[in-house]
Amino acid sequence: MDAELKSLQIDRAAKRPAKAPRWIIPAVLLCLLLGAGTFVYARLNAAPEVEVARVHAAPAGGDAAILNATGYIVAAHKIELAAKVVGKVAWIGVDKGDKVTEGQPLVRLEDDEYRARLLEAQGQLNNLQAHLAELEHGSRPQEIAKAKADLAQARATLENARVTLDRTRSLADEGVLSKQALDDAQAKYDSAVANAAALEKAYELVKIGPRQEEIEAARAQVREAQGSVDYAQTQLDNTVIRAPISGTILERNVEKGEFVTTGFVGDKGAKGYVVSLADLNDLQVELDISQNDFAKLGPRQPGIVTTDAYPDRKYKGYIEEIAPEANRQKATVQVKVQVEKPDGYLRPEMNASVAFMAGNKTVSQAKPRLDVPAAAVRGRAVFVVLDGKAVRRNLQALIGGEDVIINPPADLKDGQRVRPKES
Repeated sequence: MDAELKSLQIDRAAKRPAKAPRWIIPAVLLCLLLGAGTFVYARLNAAPEVEVARVHAAPAGGDAAILNATGYIVAAHKIELAAKVVGKVAWIGVDKGDKVTEGQPLVRLEDDEYRARLLEAQGQLNNLQAHLAELEHGSRPQEIAKAKADLAQARATLENARVTLDRTRSLADEGVLSKQALDDAQAKYDSAVANAAALEKAYELVKIGPRQEEIEAARAQVREAQGSVDYAQTQLDNTVIRAPISGTILERNVEKGEFVTTGFVGDKGAKGYVVSLADLNDLQVELDISQNDFAKLGPRQPGIVTTDAYPDRKYKGYIEEIAPEANRQKATVQVKVQVEKPDGYLRPEMNASVAFMAGNKTVSQAKPRLDVPAAAVRGRAVFVVLDGKAVRRNLQALIGGEDVIINPPADLKDGQRVRPKES
C-alpha cells in the first residue's frame, strides 16, 4: 500500500502548459466593441417603415389644392453690376442690405487718366473748329483790300514796263539804243504781265473765298474730333457706377483700392462686378415639379405661397415661367411662381411652399381648410415625409398636399430617415 501511494506523488519537474500571448485578450475585446458599435449604429440609423397619409386642403373660397410643391424664393431679376471701364475703386457708398434708387451713385473709380484724355480730345476739337470757322467765314475785308492793292500796283508796274518797252523799241529802230536794251525792256514787260495776271487771279480767289470741298473736309474733321470728345466724356462718366434700377443691395463685391475690370476674372485679382442688387418687390418661387405631376399645371396657374419662417402669412401667386426643357437627371420641370404682393417678410433663398389650386379662379388669402388625420398629430405638430426623412412641422405650417406619418413611433426624431409603407 505504501508503495502505491508513493507511485501517486506529483512530478513537479513535469513541463507546465504554455501561457496565451498577451495581445489576444485586447484583440478579442476590440472585436466585441466594434461589433457592438456596428449593431448600435445600424439600429440607430435604420430607416423604420412608417404609414403615411396625404393632407388635403380646400380654401374658404371653395377651390381645392391639386398639388403642393416646395422650393426657394428668388429675385425675379438679379443684377450683377459691372464696370464699363477699368480702374481702382476710389469710393464705395453702399453696403449689403442698403436700399438704392435708380441713378444713385454706388461706386466711383479713379478718373485722373480719363479726365486727361477728355482734355486732349477737347483741345483737338477746338483747333479744328477754329479752322472750319475760318473757311466758312471766307476772306476778311483786310485780306481783300490787300489783294486789291497788290493787283493795282502790279498793273501800274505793267503800264510802266509797256511805256518803257515802246520807247526802247523806237530808239532801237533809230539806232540810238542797242538790241540788248530792247531785249531787257521786253523781258521786264513780260514779267510785269505775268505778275499782274497772277495777282488778278489771287484777288478773285480772295473775293470768292475757300472752295466748298475744303469746307466739307474741315467739317468732317470736326465731326470726328467731336466723336472723340464724346467717347472720352462717356469713359469719364462711366467711372461713376450708378444703380440701374431701384432695389436692394444683395452683395458688395469690392473695397476701396481694389482693381475693377470690365470682364469676369474670378475671386482673385481684378473684380468683374462691384455689387449685385435686385428689386425685392419682384419675387418668385422657383420649384422643381415632378414630370408625373407636371400635367396638372398650366400657364398662370394660381397658387398660395407660404414660407417655413412665417407659416401664418399667405401670398397669392401664379405660374409666370415654365422651363422649355426638363431636367433629365431629376425627372423634373422647373416652374417659377410670381408672388403678387411680396412684403418685407420675404427674402431671397427662403424655403417656400406653393399650393396650386384647380382652375383659374382668384385665390383667396383665407387660411385653407385642412384634413389632417388625427393619428398623425402629436401635440400641435406632425411629421412630414420629405426626401425620405421625417421632418417635424407645426400644424400652422401645413398648406395641403403633404404626406404625414400616421402613428409616428415615440422615438422618431426630426430629420430621421424613414421608409413609407407600400400600399
